[in-house]
Amino acid sequence: MYEQLSAQLSRPSKVTFTKVNVDQQTEIAQTYGITAMPTFMIFKNQQIVDTIRGADPRKLSEAVKKLAAEADSDGSAGSGGFGESSGARWLGAGLPKGYSDVTDQVDVRGLDLLNADSGFGTSRTLFEGAKPLALETGKGKTKSEHKESGKDWVETDTDEQLMLYVPFQSTLKVHTLHITSLPPKGDDEAPMRPKTIQVYSNRAHVLGFEEAEDLPATQAITLRPQDWDEKTGTAKIELRFVKFQNVSSLVVFVVDGEGSGDKVRVDRLRVIGESGEKRELGKLTKVGDEPGE
Repeated sequence: MYEQLSAQLSRPSKVTFTKVNVDQQTEIAQTYGITAMPTFMIFKNQQIVDTIRGADPRKLSEAVKKLAAEADSDGSAGSGGFGESSGARWLGAGLPKGYSDVTDQVDVRGLDLLNADSGFGTSRTLFEGAKPLALETGKGKTKSEHKESGKDWVETDTDEQLMLYVPFQSTLKVHTLHITSLPPKGDDEAPMRPKTIQVYSNRAHVLGFEEAEDLPATQAITLRPQDWDEKTGTAKIELRFVKFQNVSSLVVFVVDGEGSGDKVRVDRLRVIGESGEKRELGKLTKVGDEPGE
């Protein structure tokens, strides 16, 4: 199927098909959290817009044909990739009036994640456009099939704390964060949903855990059980909008979980707000013009 789609839908300088041997390219496999074979990842404008784990010819064909159709329309879908307008980026909660999903502005190359168990997903997993696999239960897949499909969530390692650094490609006005957590029910050893979250804006890098304890958060949030949507496992974190007006980066610190366990699980994260001026990443700026400067 892959070879057939490649032959039919390749578009010079627009749609390119590439194979990676994960046994030889272990660093690439680790970077993108590849835990199942085969895994198909679809990129647009350097962003992951869809991930298909396992041999699913129908889903793969639909995703690639959709991308090719957008390429044929000369990019009329915009720089956001498979954004909200095309309906492919999964959302676990509704959007506030007047705001949109700006998760496509996340600069995935600069993501940093501390205290994550390497046996699960990476920081990029949190921003995947696909619906979490945990929500696919009841649709013809067994538990063993889900296990074979890979672990498309992040789980903490040594304790319940998690530190995530999220840089953006443009300055944003951030209104809300959607956080999705889908630990299995009825399992005493299952990880917890996040409870206390601290958000820091416009930091130059990820914070250390001790450093975060000494810094006042831009906003601290305590999630209650009733804040979680039981169908999607998603909680809406409404931010103090006046404090998140010109945001170039966020640090999201999960302080503790809901319960007495040792681990916390996060499946997806979405950023809701308004995108602004594009940042010129990596550009050197001249500081002084006077002689001797």
